[in-house]
Amino acid sequence: MSRALPAQAADAVIIEQSRREPERFAAIFDRYYPEIHGYAARRLGQGLADDVAAETFLIAFDKRAGYDVSRANARPWLYGIASNLIARHHRAELRQYQALAKAGADSPVEDHADQVAGAVDAGARTSRLAEALAEIADRDRDVLLLVAWAELTSEEAGSALGIPAGTARSRLHRARRSLQAALERDGS
Repeated sequence: MSRALPAQAADAVIIEQSRREPERFAAIFDRYYPEIHGYAARRLGQGLADDVAAETFLIAFDKRAGYDVSRANARPWLYGIASNLIARHHRAELRQYQALAKAGADSPVEDHADQVAGAVDAGARTSRLAEALAEIADRDRDVLLLVAWAELTSEEAGSALGIPAGTARSRLHRARRSLQAALERDGS
């Protein structure tokens, strides 16, 4: 009989154990599914979030044998998988931003913008913010949203996307500068 894991066992320990006892991976799923699902929903809308979140964990489960157990926290790894899947749905994401931009501040998707713009007054800037997000280069937007929505550090976002931390910081800086310029241009 297998021993129980402490409530907050390191992700690496759980993943390593799941190589021998696959049912252990359920703890990773339970720990991170809501967070990954929420991130996918913000990026692509509820319609695709279920599929992206589920596929993220299927891929993670399939690739758990290759997980670097020197990384105690699997969160950036999971966000990396999710980001790659989201990239496949890029057109849907752009449509989400364009719909948000057209809908304006009275739209039911206002909560979407509220979470994006933690440092920005989203109520008055919803459509302009969505337009600005749609204009940012994909690779820059990926880093920005991992930092803003998933609350990853720039280093974790870099790890999630498979890029050096310095590159992630540069992309984050460029994305923030682009957002600021777009909002200033529109008089926000």
